[in-house]
Amino acid sequence: MKKTKPSPRDKRPERGDATRDRLLAAAIDVFGRYGFDATTTRALADAAGVNLQAIGYHFGGKEGLYLAAADHIAQSVAIHVGTVRESLEVRLAAADGSGALPSEEETRAMLADILAAMARLFTSRESEVWVRFMVREQMAPTEAFERVYTNAMRPILQVVGKLVARLLGEDAASEHVRLRALSLVGGLIIFRVGQGAVQAHLGWKDFGTRETEAVQALARELAASIVRERARP
Repeated sequence: MKKTKPSPRDKRPERGDATRDRLLAAAIDVFGRYGFDATTTRALADAAGVNLQAIGYHFGGKEGLYLAAADHIAQSVAIHVGTVRESLEVRLAAADGSGALPSEEETRAMLADILAAMARLFTSRESEVWVRFMVREQMAPTEAFERVYTNAMRPILQVVGKLVARLLGEDAASEHVRLRALSLVGGLIIFRVGQGAVQAHLGWKDFGTRETEAVQALARELAASIVRERARP
C-alpha cells in the first residue's frame, strides 16, 4: 500500500460527525476481517450504513480511511494508557533532573502501574474490536503499523524499558532491557491476541470484572519479577 497524505478532514473532531465515526468503526472491523486488498469501498460503506461518496468526502479514499483507522486505534491506546504513561514520564524526568532517583520499591510500583493499565486495555471490550486489524499489521507492516507503533506502542515500551533498566541496573537502550520490556508487554497482549487459548485454558467465557482483576494482578506480579541479579560469590 502506497503512502497517502491524510485528508484535511481527517483532523476534524470525531464526535462531531456520526458518519465519520461509523466509517471508522466499520473500517477497523472490515479491514481486520478481510485485509486492505480484499476490502472494497462498497463493503466499507455498506458496513457503515452510509453512501459510497462519504468515504471520499471524509477520508479521501480507501487508503485514507485505512490510515485513519490506524490513527483511531493509536488514540484508543492513548486513552487507556496515556495518562499513566505521561505521569510516569514526568516523574522520571523530574528524578533525572534533581538526581533524587526513585527507590527500587517506588520504581517497581511505577512499573506495576503502567502494566496494570495495559492489562485493563487488553481485557477491555474496545481492544477486542481492533485486534484483528493489528494482527494483520504485525504480520505484514504498512504505514498503518508505523503510525500505531510510533504514536502508541513505542512510547509505552520506552517507559517500561526505562523502569526495567533502573530495576536491573542496566542501560535502557540495551537489547536485553528492550527484550524484557517486550516480554512484559507481550505477556499482557496475549490475553487479547490469544483470547481463544486463554479462554480454553482458564475456562473463562469473557473478560468480566473478575477476569480483568486477575490479569491486573498478574501484571503486578510481572513487575515484581524484575529483580537485579545479585553478584555470585
